[in-house]
Amino acid sequence: MGLTRIGLAGLAVMGQNLALNIAEKGFPISVYNRTTSKVDETVERANVEGNLPVYGFHDPASFVHSIQKPRVIIMLVKAGAPVDQTIATLSAHMEEGDCIIDGGNEWYENTERREKAMAELGLLYLGMGVSGGEEGARNGPSLMPGGSYEAYKNIEDILLKVAAQVADSGPCVTYVGKGGSGNFVKMVHNGIEYGDMQLIAEAYDVLKSVGKLSNEELQAVFSEWNKGELLSFLIEITSDIFGIKDDKGEGYLVDKVLDKTGMKGTGKWTVQQAADLSVAAPTIAASLDSRFLSGLKEERVEAAKVFKLGGFSDILSSQPVDKAKLIEDVRQALYASKICSYAQGMNLIRAKSMEKGWDLKLGELARIWKGGCIIRAIFLDRIKKAYDRNPELPSLLVDPEFAKEILDRQSAWRRVICLAINAGISTPGMSASLAYFDTYRRERVPANLVQAQRDYFGAHTYERIDMPGSFHTEWFKIAKQLKIRGHL
Repeated sequence: MGLTRIGLAGLAVMGQNLALNIAEKGFPISVYNRTTSKVDETVERANVEGNLPVYGFHDPASFVHSIQKPRVIIMLVKAGAPVDQTIATLSAHMEEGDCIIDGGNEWYENTERREKAMAELGLLYLGMGVSGGEEGARNGPSLMPGGSYEAYKNIEDILLKVAAQVADSGPCVTYVGKGGSGNFVKMVHNGIEYGDMQLIAEAYDVLKSVGKLSNEELQAVFSEWNKGELLSFLIEITSDIFGIKDDKGEGYLVDKVLDKTGMKGTGKWTVQQAADLSVAAPTIAASLDSRFLSGLKEERVEAAKVFKLGGFSDILSSQPVDKAKLIEDVRQALYASKICSYAQGMNLIRAKSMEKGWDLKLGELARIWKGGCIIRAIFLDRIKKAYDRNPELPSLLVDPEFAKEILDRQSAWRRVICLAINAGISTPGMSASLAYFDTYRRERVPANLVQAQRDYFGAHTYERIDMPGSFHTEWFKIAKQLKIRGHL
């Protein structure tokens, strides 16, 4: 064999699938994994799936030397220490001008640290978010590369073919920006994904618990929703889930799945970054809190007993529900909440971009999320157009089209949340989204009282609405005098 075009190290399922995708697009690829059986497994899959040009290596030196210069190697290994170990193993055999790309869900500052360390060795480095799961990796993911622009240009021809292809907007990849911007954007993508999944789960809960919809009805509802403005990967798979019977017993599988959600950390990172940057992201935060509470399964089982014993029994209304009306209201509530969740994510990306000088293009990010990735949705095309109309748009909520849609849906949104509250069903994501909207749309909020309290006990000062400057009032002394005089 001659030299290959690219290498890939880390052959868990995502790595294998991405390697096969690259090979299928006509780029001969070398593959390596510390556990050599994975190398053989990948080469065997390549043969079975069409005699694809995948070449396996059991040692790092021969792997690196099998790739044409300037060498480009993608790593798909677990974030953290394994990435540093893999870099050390590979870089020992690499030369100036070669490039390493980390395709994992890595913390963006680690990518920036590694890019600097690699530069000292004369090597280029990219941190590339990869979204779409195992299917996306094999058939076309959304790719978010950030870091060295020179490194991106070395692999651009491959990424343009390997990424998901959307008919009206092209390959779902773009050079995101400098430093750790690719990893940061992927992190926020995952935070938005957390919010999306939580909002869908709440829609399910209201329809099932209040509307008493069966799994067959739920499948039909979500399937219908997937033909309109909610058309998306997550709505599609939700419909699929409701239709799958349990292969180990009676009934539907979804009802047998333990109500305890796992997580890998990107949602938590998103909320932490939002707090660090003073960006409100309540929908994403609510989704994270819901995962924490779901993990308290044993406590919730006991709490359910306590509150039943204490007179807090099932308060779900026995009044008949107009199913068709409820389904339409929940659809509108889900859509309006979703706008708020995406607005929060985009505002977070903008804030970080401004802090770091990344100059990220929000419309372009919406474009590359239209295909391949977990949050792909028809709705993203409208987000792209909103930022095309006004790149300086302060929030999606004030884009004329989205503003009208929220106003048109707010009555249904409020009805669903009130219905859920009165039925004892928690809708933290929808409620947080509505509170976010209601706060953002108000010219004056009760923060004046909070600032007055801060000045009272901590002399933190305050500004006034009728004159410029910073002020402090001796609230305690004035209040004490008024009390003495009997005026307070």
